[in-house]
Amino acid sequence: MNTFWLVLGFVAQALFSARFILQWIASERAGKSVMPVVFWYLSISGSVLLLAYAIYRQDPVFILGQSAGLIVYFRNLYLIGREKRSFSD
Repeated sequence: MNTFWLVLGFVAQALFSARFILQWIASERAGKSVMPVVFWYLSISGSVLLLAYAIYRQDPVFILGQSAGLIVYFRNLYLIGREKRSFSD
């Protein structure tokens, strides 16, 4: 396997996993369960890179899983942005 793709896969998985650590730290600081916006950006970043890795590996299960997740992550960012706009009006 090409070293580039192996490194990309590990970096992608690290980004994807970092979102849970970030969410845990934010929740501990707030004293309640919170989902910081950066969680969704890490989700998208990790998912896009994992999708590229899955396409390289030609793994249809992995491709479908990462593709479906991206829809959810972008939708959440859209909803957050819409909520922020409604408060600023």
